[in-house]
Amino acid sequence: MFYGAVVWDPWLIVAQIVSLQCLYYLGLGIFSSLLVGTRVAKMSLVYFFDYATVDASTITGWCVIVSFFLSSIAGAVFLVYLVERAKKCLDFVSTLYIIHLLICTVYGGWPSSVTWWVVNGTCLAVMALLGEYLCMKREMREIPISRLRSSA
Repeated sequence: MFYGAVVWDPWLIVAQIVSLQCLYYLGLGIFSSLLVGTRVAKMSLVYFFDYATVDASTITGWCVIVSFFLSSIAGAVFLVYLVERAKKCLDFVSTLYIIHLLICTVYGGWPSSVTWWVVNGTCLAVMALLGEYLCMKREMREIPISRLRSSA
């Protein structure tokens, strides 16, 4: 794809958003299973979507917080392969976290915990900035040019 020729393709954008959301929750599930799953008797969606579990006063709450941070770092890596453009990273990350807020609101009510807002806001910033950095690093790589003519 040539970056100069921008074509607005809504199906591509929706597919990228859905893919990024699924990969984010897959990463969150893996990290939560490793960190939170060893501390609780039964894993459930409560640790994904209920704001009350994001708590800095318990060790399980800290494991949930670390899971969110690790999944935002993994999400930044996913951005490099799904979005590919540094200037689009903030848009896709903001969309991801807005959808996450909507799901959390439907699941457990409006998040009234300051810790939840700080953790998710920081994760949004980490994912967007790291994703932009990684995409810019990829965009700035040299393009190898092979010689097509033989020197005579």
